[in-house]
Amino acid sequence: MATARIEAGICGFTTTVRAHQDGGSVVLDVESDCEHVRRLAAALERVEPFREITFRGPGPQVLALAREHCAHAACPVPAGILKAVEVAAGLALPRDVTITLSRD
Repeated sequence: MATARIEAGICGFTTTVRAHQDGGSVVLDVESDCEHVRRLAAALERVEPFREITFRGPGPQVLALAREHCAHAACPVPAGILKAVEVAAGLALPRDVTITLSRD
């Protein structure tokens, strides 16, 4: 199982993603303070990991559904979901991802 805790930024919303492999797919359990992410999570319970790691073919289901349900294009939650899927499926090692923003 993989867990991702995503603090989205200035909105103040936190999302926790738990992902575990079940056969050839990954099952997602997503809890979020954000109503948009909750709608995304309701539409996204199980994914095929090899579809999620490439833009070839139909591309990631996570990103397609994020386009439908998320209000903000720069929301980091879909990327966090994808990272959790990769780790749960054994396609990546767990390693923190950081985006540091400042106004210069």
